[in-house]
Amino acid sequence: MSRDARWKALLELLVERGRLDVEEAAADLEVSAATIRRDFDQLAEQQMLVRTRGGAVVHGVSYELPLRYKTARHASEKQRIAKAVADLIAPGEAVGLTGGTTTTEVARALAVRSDLASGSPALTIVTNALNIANELAVRPQFKIVVTGGVARPQSYELIGPLADGVLAQITIDVAVLGVVAFDATHGAAAHDEAEAAINRLLCERAERVIVAADSSKLGQRAFARICAADAVDTLVTDSAGAPDTVRRFEEAGLTVVAV
Repeated sequence: MSRDARWKALLELLVERGRLDVEEAAADLEVSAATIRRDFDQLAEQQMLVRTRGGAVVHGVSYELPLRYKTARHASEKQRIAKAVADLIAPGEAVGLTGGTTTTEVARALAVRSDLASGSPALTIVTNALNIANELAVRPQFKIVVTGGVARPQSYELIGPLADGVLAQITIDVAVLGVVAFDATHGAAAHDEAEAAINRLLCERAERVIVAADSSKLGQRAFARICAADAVDTLVTDSAGAPDTVRRFEEAGLTVVAV
């Protein structure tokens, strides 16, 4: 197992469990305890975990796994969700995409749609996510609009007043939100308040709003609110969502698409 793969596995285990012992992690990953100790030390230097006697705990109260380490989590569900979201987008529309692993998959699903292979433009994509802009910039049929702002390394998203200034000058047909948590009572949320503020403004500039979230995000709460549930038109999720949770979203007036 490569170091990058090992680090990704360690961080995902840490997020799931909150705490890891060296011996426990070594057994899970089938490597030596010395290797795990070295990995923990190096990850602690990058402030991605907190070293403890004999192990590690998550960094901070509201820990956020950086985007590059989240791509494998619920991957098949996110790809199904992304295709379903992409199918809701009409040629010629202006589409806002926030950052995140699921919205990155939405961008990829849009890029391979045969009916969007040409046009002037086939779609206008507005995003504050540098990785999404980078992937779609090679598609000449897409007009890519990137907000200004300061890059947030955890999510590759641009945040701050420079991004506000661009979004205040445009209108879009549909905003696609990637979220950390989505609850029928408490709404959509992110870990970071500046990121949530940009996502909120993107929603306000849109004719309709789609939340793209795997079922692990549903019924959850996070620190920074993006918008109320009734500001969302459609929730696209996977079929593993709890029926009661899905019903609460439907009672709040959302169209729920489960794939």
